[in-house]
Amino acid sequence: MHRVAIAGIGETDYSRNSGRSETRLALDAIQHALDDAGIDRTEVDGLMRWSVDTTSEEEVAANLGVKDLAWFGEVNQAGNVGAALVTHAAAAITAGLANVVVIYRGVNGRSGRRYGRGEVTGRRGQGGAAYTEPFGILTPQHGLAMLARRRMHEFGTTSRQFGWVAVSEREHANRNPRATYYDRPLTIEDHQDSRLIVDPFRLFDCCLETDGGGAIVLTSTERARDLKQPPALIRAAAQSGYSERPYVDTAATSTAPRLWAQAELRPDEIDVVQIYDHFAPFVIFALEDYGFVRRGEGGPFVEAGGMRWDGGTLPVNTSGGHLSEAYLQGMNQLIESVRQVRGTSTSQVADAHLSFCDTGIGTGAIILERDR
Repeated sequence: MHRVAIAGIGETDYSRNSGRSETRLALDAIQHALDDAGIDRTEVDGLMRWSVDTTSEEEVAANLGVKDLAWFGEVNQAGNVGAALVTHAAAAITAGLANVVVIYRGVNGRSGRRYGRGEVTGRRGQGGAAYTEPFGILTPQHGLAMLARRRMHEFGTTSRQFGWVAVSEREHANRNPRATYYDRPLTIEDHQDSRLIVDPFRLFDCCLETDGGGAIVLTSTERARDLKQPPALIRAAAQSGYSERPYVDTAATSTAPRLWAQAELRPDEIDVVQIYDHFAPFVIFALEDYGFVRRGEGGPFVEAGGMRWDGGTLPVNTSGGHLSEAYLQGMNQLIESVRQVRGTSTSQVADAHLSFCDTGIGTGAIILERDR
Protein backbone atom coordinates (compact mmCIF):
# COMPACT_ATOMS: atom_id res chain seq x y z
CA MET A 1 0.00 0.00 0.00
CA HIS A 2 1.31 3.39 -1.14
CA ARG A 3 4.83 2.14 -1.87
CA VAL A 4 4.45 2.41 -5.67
CA ALA A 5 2.85 5.15 -7.75
CA ILE A 6 1.90 5.89 -11.33
CA ALA A 7 4.08 8.87 -12.18
CA GLY A 8 3.34 9.38 -15.88
CA ILE A 9 0.59 8.79 -18.43
CA GLY A 10 0.67 9.10 -22.20
CA GLU A 11 -1.50 8.35 -25.21
CA THR A 12 -1.68 8.98 -28.93
CA ASP A 13 -4.66 10.31 -30.78
CA TYR A 14 -7.48 7.78 -31.29
CA SER A 15 -8.59 7.13 -34.85
CA ARG A 16 -9.91 4.62 -37.37
CA ASN A 17 -6.76 4.73 -39.47
CA SER A 18 -3.60 5.77 -37.68
CA GLY A 19 -1.26 5.48 -40.65
CA ARG A 20 1.38 4.26 -38.19
CA SER A 21 2.63 0.83 -37.18
CA GLU A 22 1.60 -0.60 -33.83
CA THR A 23 5.23 -0.26 -32.72
CA ARG A 24 5.21 3.43 -33.61
CA LEU A 25 1.97 3.95 -31.67
CA ALA A 26 3.42 2.21 -28.61
CA LEU A 27 6.66 4.19 -28.75
CA ASP A 28 4.85 7.51 -29.18
CA ALA A 29 2.64 6.78 -26.18
CA ILE A 30 5.64 5.74 -24.08
CA GLN A 31 7.51 8.93 -24.90
CA HIS A 32 4.45 11.01 -23.99
CA ALA A 33 4.22 9.17 -20.66
CA LEU A 34 7.92 9.65 -19.88
CA ASP A 35 7.70 13.34 -20.77
CA ASP A 36 4.63 13.64 -18.56
CA ALA A 37 6.55 12.13 -15.64
CA GLY A 38 9.79 13.96 -16.34
CA ILE A 39 11.79 10.73 -16.59
CA ASP A 40 14.48 10.18 -19.21
CA ARG A 41 14.03 7.12 -21.39
CA THR A 42 17.46 5.79 -20.35
CA GLU A 43 16.17 5.40 -16.78
CA VAL A 44 13.59 2.81 -17.79
CA ASP A 45 14.61 -0.66 -16.59
CA GLY A 46 11.26 -2.47 -16.74
CA LEU A 47 8.75 -3.04 -19.56
CA MET A 48 5.44 -4.86 -19.53
CA ARG A 49 2.88 -5.44 -22.26
CA TRP A 50 -0.39 -7.12 -23.11
CA SER A 51 0.39 -10.63 -24.38
CA VAL A 52 -1.52 -9.79 -27.58
CA ASP A 53 0.58 -6.69 -28.25
CA THR A 54 2.66 -7.14 -31.39
CA THR A 55 5.63 -5.11 -30.14
CA SER A 56 8.02 -7.03 -27.93
CA GLU A 57 9.72 -5.61 -24.88
CA GLU A 58 13.06 -6.20 -26.61
CA GLU A 59 11.99 -4.06 -29.56
CA VAL A 60 10.79 -1.25 -27.32
CA ALA A 61 14.00 -1.37 -25.27
CA ALA A 62 16.13 -1.12 -28.42
CA ASN A 63 14.15 1.87 -29.70
CA LEU A 64 14.17 3.65 -26.36
CA GLY A 65 17.86 3.09 -25.73
CA VAL A 66 17.25 1.24 -22.47
CA LYS A 67 20.62 0.53 -20.88
CA ASP A 68 19.65 -2.51 -18.81
CA LEU A 69 16.23 -4.17 -19.08
CA ALA A 70 16.07 -5.74 -15.64
CA TRP A 71 12.35 -6.64 -15.62
CA PHE A 72 10.02 -7.56 -18.47
CA GLY A 73 6.93 -9.63 -18.98
CA GLU A 74 3.36 -9.93 -20.10
CA VAL A 75 0.05 -11.28 -18.84
CA ASN A 76 -2.17 -13.52 -20.92
CA GLN A 77 -5.79 -13.55 -19.77
CA ALA A 78 -8.19 -12.94 -22.66
CA GLY A 79 -6.44 -9.65 -23.44
CA ASN A 80 -8.04 -7.69 -20.58
CA VAL A 81 -4.97 -7.40 -18.39
CA GLY A 82 -4.13 -3.73 -17.77
CA ALA A 83 -4.65 -3.75 -14.01
CA ALA A 84 -3.01 -7.18 -13.73
CA LEU A 85 0.08 -5.69 -15.38
CA VAL A 86 0.04 -2.91 -12.78
CA THR A 87 -0.04 -5.60 -10.10
CA HIS A 88 3.05 -7.29 -11.54
CA ALA A 89 4.93 -4.04 -12.09
CA ALA A 90 4.21 -2.81 -8.57
CA ALA A 91 5.39 -6.14 -7.15
CA ALA A 92 8.65 -5.86 -9.10
CA ILE A 93 9.32 -2.33 -7.87
CA THR A 94 8.44 -3.23 -4.28
CA ALA A 95 10.82 -6.22 -4.45
CA GLY A 96 13.63 -4.08 -5.82
CA LEU A 97 13.75 -5.87 -9.17
CA ALA A 98 13.17 -2.67 -11.15
CA ASN A 99 13.05 1.07 -10.56
CA VAL A 100 11.04 2.48 -13.48
CA VAL A 101 8.52 0.20 -15.20
CA VAL A 102 6.58 1.22 -18.30
CA ILE A 103 3.37 -0.58 -19.27
CA TYR A 104 2.36 -0.01 -22.88
CA ARG A 105 -0.23 -0.89 -25.53
CA GLY A 106 -0.20 -0.04 -29.23
CA VAL A 107 -2.90 -1.41 -31.51
CA ASN A 108 -4.41 -0.78 -34.92
CA GLY A 109 -7.74 -2.18 -33.84
CA ARG A 110 -9.66 -0.70 -36.72
CA SER A 111 -7.30 -0.42 -39.68
CA GLY A 112 -5.46 -3.63 -38.75
CA ARG A 113 -6.52 -6.58 -36.59
CA ARG A 114 -10.13 -6.04 -35.61
CA TYR A 115 -11.01 -7.61 -32.28
CA GLY A 116 -14.64 -8.06 -33.25
CA ARG A 117 -13.72 -10.64 -35.88
CA GLY A 118 -13.53 -14.38 -35.33
CA GLU A 119 -10.32 -14.89 -37.27
CA VAL A 120 -8.61 -12.49 -34.82
CA THR A 121 -10.10 -13.55 -31.50
CA GLY A 122 -10.82 -17.21 -32.29
CA ARG A 123 -8.55 -19.91 -30.88
CA ARG A 124 -8.67 -22.27 -33.84
CA GLY A 125 -10.48 -24.92 -31.82
CA GLN A 126 -7.74 -25.14 -29.21
CA GLY A 127 -8.50 -25.96 -25.58
CA GLY A 128 -12.03 -25.20 -24.45
CA ALA A 129 -12.71 -23.54 -27.81
CA ALA A 130 -12.97 -27.04 -29.30
CA TYR A 131 -16.36 -27.29 -27.58
CA THR A 132 -17.68 -23.87 -28.64
CA GLU A 133 -16.21 -22.65 -31.93
CA PRO A 134 -17.66 -25.50 -34.05
CA PHE A 135 -21.07 -24.25 -32.93
CA GLY A 136 -20.48 -20.63 -33.96
CA ILE A 137 -19.12 -19.05 -30.76
CA LEU A 138 -16.16 -17.30 -32.38
CA THR A 139 -15.98 -13.81 -30.87
CA PRO A 140 -16.20 -12.31 -27.38
CA GLN A 141 -19.72 -11.05 -27.99
CA HIS A 142 -20.96 -14.54 -28.85
CA GLY A 143 -19.95 -16.07 -25.55
CA LEU A 144 -20.66 -13.06 -23.35
CA ALA A 145 -24.14 -12.63 -24.78
CA MET A 146 -25.15 -15.85 -23.04
CA LEU A 147 -23.94 -14.60 -19.67
CA ALA A 148 -25.78 -11.31 -20.26
CA ARG A 149 -29.00 -13.14 -21.13
CA ARG A 150 -28.70 -15.26 -17.99
CA ARG A 151 -28.27 -12.17 -15.79
CA MET A 152 -31.30 -10.60 -17.46
CA HIS A 153 -33.29 -13.74 -16.64
CA GLU A 154 -32.05 -13.95 -13.04
CA PHE A 155 -32.40 -10.29 -12.05
CA GLY A 156 -34.75 -8.63 -14.53
CA THR A 157 -32.09 -6.34 -16.01
CA THR A 158 -33.30 -4.83 -19.29
CA SER A 159 -31.91 -3.72 -22.63
CA ARG A 160 -33.06 -0.18 -21.85
CA GLN A 161 -30.89 -0.21 -18.73
CA PHE A 162 -27.95 -1.31 -20.86
CA GLY A 163 -28.76 1.69 -23.02
CA TRP A 164 -28.41 4.06 -20.10
CA VAL A 165 -24.84 2.84 -19.63
CA ALA A 166 -24.08 3.79 -23.26
CA VAL A 167 -25.91 7.13 -23.01
CA SER A 168 -24.18 8.10 -19.75
CA GLU A 169 -20.74 7.29 -21.16
CA ARG A 170 -21.50 9.23 -24.34
CA GLU A 171 -22.32 12.28 -22.22
CA HIS A 172 -18.86 11.98 -20.68
CA ALA A 173 -17.24 11.57 -24.11
CA ASN A 174 -19.03 14.70 -25.31
CA ARG A 175 -16.94 16.59 -22.74
CA ASN A 176 -13.66 14.94 -23.79
CA PRO A 177 -11.93 16.30 -26.93
CA ARG A 178 -9.80 13.13 -27.16
CA ALA A 179 -12.87 10.91 -27.47
CA THR A 180 -13.91 9.32 -30.75
CA TYR A 181 -17.51 10.46 -30.15
CA TYR A 182 -16.68 13.87 -28.71
CA ASP A 183 -19.10 15.63 -31.05
CA ARG A 184 -21.83 12.97 -31.39
CA PRO A 185 -24.56 12.86 -28.72
CA LEU A 186 -26.54 9.67 -28.08
CA THR A 187 -30.10 9.32 -26.80
CA ILE A 188 -31.79 6.33 -25.23
CA GLU A 189 -34.02 6.18 -28.31
CA ASP A 190 -30.93 5.97 -30.53
CA HIS A 191 -29.77 3.01 -28.48
CA GLN A 192 -33.08 1.19 -28.49
CA ASP A 193 -33.55 1.72 -32.23
CA SER A 194 -30.05 0.48 -33.12
CA ARG A 195 -29.65 -2.94 -34.69
CA LEU A 196 -28.93 -6.11 -32.78
CA ILE A 197 -25.37 -7.36 -33.16
CA VAL A 198 -25.61 -10.50 -31.00
CA ASP A 199 -28.75 -10.74 -28.88
CA PRO A 200 -29.01 -8.95 -26.43
CA PHE A 201 -26.17 -6.63 -27.54
CA ARG A 202 -27.28 -3.73 -29.70
CA LEU A 203 -24.90 -1.62 -31.77
CA PHE A 204 -24.28 0.95 -29.04
CA ASP A 205 -23.73 -1.76 -26.42
CA CYS A 206 -20.52 -2.73 -28.24
CA CYS A 207 -17.12 -1.12 -27.80
CA LEU A 208 -15.35 0.80 -30.51
CA GLU A 209 -12.64 -0.55 -32.82
CA THR A 210 -9.75 1.88 -32.44
CA ASP A 211 -6.23 2.66 -33.62
CA GLY A 212 -4.11 4.13 -30.85
CA GLY A 213 -1.50 3.73 -28.16
CA GLY A 214 -1.25 4.29 -24.43
CA ALA A 215 1.36 3.97 -21.69
CA ILE A 216 1.82 4.48 -17.97
CA VAL A 217 5.02 4.85 -15.94
CA LEU A 218 5.39 3.33 -12.48
CA THR A 219 8.10 3.98 -9.91
CA SER A 220 8.48 4.13 -6.15
CA THR A 221 6.30 6.66 -4.38
CA GLU A 222 9.41 8.26 -2.88
CA ARG A 223 10.82 8.87 -6.35
CA ALA A 224 7.47 9.89 -7.84
CA ARG A 225 7.07 12.70 -5.32
CA ASP A 226 10.15 14.41 -6.81
CA LEU A 227 8.81 14.29 -10.39
CA LYS A 228 6.67 16.60 -12.53
CA GLN A 229 3.18 15.32 -11.74
CA PRO A 230 1.26 14.57 -8.55
CA PRO A 231 1.72 10.83 -8.00
CA ALA A 232 -1.24 8.47 -8.18
CA LEU A 233 -0.53 6.16 -5.27
CA ILE A 234 -1.41 2.48 -5.65
CA ARG A 235 -3.50 1.63 -2.63
CA ALA A 236 -4.39 -1.88 -3.75
CA ALA A 237 -4.04 -4.14 -6.80
CA ALA A 238 -5.46 -7.59 -7.44
CA GLN A 239 -6.02 -10.03 -10.28
CA SER A 240 -7.99 -13.21 -10.87
CA GLY A 241 -7.56 -15.99 -13.39
CA TYR A 242 -9.62 -19.15 -13.49
CA SER A 243 -11.81 -20.02 -10.52
CA GLU A 244 -14.93 -22.10 -10.17
CA ARG A 245 -18.03 -19.93 -10.14
CA PRO A 246 -21.57 -20.10 -11.49
CA TYR A 247 -22.02 -19.03 -15.10
CA VAL A 248 -24.01 -16.03 -13.92
CA ASP A 249 -20.96 -14.59 -12.07
CA THR A 250 -18.06 -12.55 -13.45
CA ALA A 251 -14.45 -12.86 -12.27
CA ALA A 252 -15.06 -9.77 -10.13
CA THR A 253 -16.71 -12.00 -7.53
CA SER A 254 -13.28 -13.59 -6.98
CA THR A 255 -11.20 -10.42 -7.22
CA ALA A 256 -13.37 -8.17 -5.07
CA PRO A 257 -12.86 -9.74 -1.62
CA ARG A 258 -9.08 -9.70 -1.96
CA LEU A 259 -9.00 -6.17 -3.38
CA TRP A 260 -11.19 -4.64 -0.66
CA ALA A 261 -9.30 -6.48 2.08
CA GLN A 262 -5.95 -5.32 0.75
CA ALA A 263 -7.16 -1.73 0.40
CA GLU A 264 -8.85 -1.75 3.83
CA LEU A 265 -11.79 0.00 2.20
CA ARG A 266 -15.48 -0.50 1.47
CA PRO A 267 -16.97 0.07 -1.99
CA ASP A 268 -18.98 3.05 -0.71
CA GLU A 269 -15.74 4.90 0.07
CA ILE A 270 -14.70 5.10 -3.61
CA ASP A 271 -15.20 8.45 -5.35
CA VAL A 272 -15.02 7.52 -9.03
CA VAL A 273 -14.94 4.28 -11.03
CA GLN A 274 -13.56 3.13 -14.38
CA ILE A 275 -14.86 -0.24 -15.59
CA TYR A 276 -13.85 -2.34 -18.57
CA ASP A 277 -16.81 -1.83 -20.89
CA HIS A 278 -16.25 -4.09 -23.88
CA PHE A 279 -20.04 -4.43 -23.76
CA ALA A 280 -22.38 -2.08 -21.89
CA PRO A 281 -24.15 -4.76 -19.79
CA PHE A 282 -20.89 -5.66 -18.08
CA VAL A 283 -20.65 -2.24 -16.47
CA ILE A 284 -23.85 -3.12 -14.61
CA PHE A 285 -22.60 -6.61 -13.76
CA ALA A 286 -19.27 -5.27 -12.49
CA LEU A 287 -20.95 -2.65 -10.30
CA GLU A 288 -22.90 -5.52 -8.72
CA ASP A 289 -20.10 -8.08 -8.47
CA TYR A 290 -17.60 -5.61 -6.97
CA GLY A 291 -20.19 -4.64 -4.36
CA PHE A 292 -20.94 -1.05 -5.39
CA VAL A 293 -24.62 -2.00 -5.59
CA ARG A 294 -26.50 -5.15 -4.66
CA ARG A 295 -27.24 -7.94 -7.12
CA GLY A 296 -30.12 -6.91 -9.35
CA GLU A 297 -29.82 -3.21 -8.44
CA GLY A 298 -27.24 -2.24 -11.07
CA GLY A 299 -29.81 -1.78 -13.84
CA PRO A 300 -32.07 0.57 -11.85
CA PHE A 301 -28.95 2.38 -10.59
CA VAL A 302 -27.72 3.34 -14.05
CA GLU A 303 -31.27 4.00 -15.30
CA ALA A 304 -31.69 6.55 -12.50
CA GLY A 305 -28.49 8.34 -13.58
CA GLY A 306 -26.28 6.95 -10.83
CA MET A 307 -23.17 6.60 -13.04
CA ARG A 308 -23.36 10.05 -14.63
CA TRP A 309 -20.70 12.65 -13.88
CA ASP A 310 -23.37 15.34 -13.69
CA GLY A 311 -25.61 14.36 -10.80
CA GLY A 312 -24.69 10.70 -10.32
CA THR A 313 -23.78 9.23 -6.96
CA LEU A 314 -20.89 7.17 -8.41
CA PRO A 315 -19.50 8.52 -11.71
CA VAL A 316 -18.34 5.71 -14.02
CA ASN A 317 -16.10 5.81 -17.13
CA THR A 318 -15.71 9.55 -17.04
CA SER A 319 -13.65 9.82 -20.25
CA GLY A 320 -16.29 7.99 -22.31
CA GLY A 321 -14.84 4.50 -21.83
CA HIS A 322 -14.52 1.87 -24.52
CA LEU A 323 -18.00 2.62 -25.78
CA SER A 324 -17.39 6.27 -26.69
CA GLU A 325 -13.75 7.31 -26.13
CA ALA A 326 -11.69 4.44 -27.58
CA TYR A 327 -11.12 0.73 -27.19
CA LEU A 328 -7.60 0.24 -25.91
CA GLN A 329 -8.24 -2.90 -23.83
CA GLY A 330 -8.34 -1.06 -20.53
CA MET A 331 -5.36 1.25 -21.02
CA ASN A 332 -7.55 4.34 -21.43
CA GLN A 333 -9.39 3.42 -18.21
CA LEU A 334 -6.06 3.31 -16.36
CA ILE A 335 -5.08 6.70 -17.78
CA GLU A 336 -8.43 8.25 -16.84
CA SER A 337 -8.18 6.81 -13.34
CA VAL A 338 -4.88 8.62 -12.88
CA ARG A 339 -6.37 11.85 -14.24
CA GLN A 340 -9.14 11.72 -11.66
CA VAL A 341 -6.77 11.58 -8.68
CA ARG A 342 -4.65 14.29 -10.30
CA GLY A 343 -7.74 16.46 -10.75
CA THR A 344 -7.32 16.86 -14.52
CA SER A 345 -10.21 14.90 -16.07
CA THR A 346 -12.58 16.57 -18.52
CA SER A 347 -15.36 15.18 -16.29
CA GLN A 348 -13.54 15.77 -13.04
CA VAL A 349 -15.20 14.46 -9.89
CA ALA A 350 -14.92 17.08 -7.16
CA ASP A 351 -12.43 16.15 -4.43
CA ALA A 352 -11.80 12.72 -5.95
CA HIS A 353 -9.46 11.01 -3.52
CA LEU A 354 -9.98 7.32 -4.28
CA SER A 355 -10.22 6.11 -7.88
CA PHE A 356 -11.17 2.52 -8.72
CA CYS A 357 -10.19 0.93 -12.05
CA ASP A 358 -11.19 -2.47 -13.43
CA THR A 359 -9.66 -3.61 -16.73
CA GLY A 360 -11.35 -6.94 -17.29
CA ILE A 361 -14.50 -7.41 -15.15
CA GLY A 362 -12.42 -9.09 -12.49
CA THR A 363 -9.27 -10.21 -14.28
CA GLY A 364 -7.57 -7.20 -12.73
CA ALA A 365 -8.46 -4.14 -10.67
CA ILE A 366 -6.59 -1.39 -8.83
CA ILE A 367 -7.43 1.41 -6.42
CA LEU A 368 -5.49 4.64 -6.80
CA GLU A 369 -5.25 7.29 -4.11
CA ARG A 370 -4.42 10.98 -4.27
CA ASP A 371 -1.22 11.82 -2.42
CA ARG A 372 -1.93 13.55 0.86
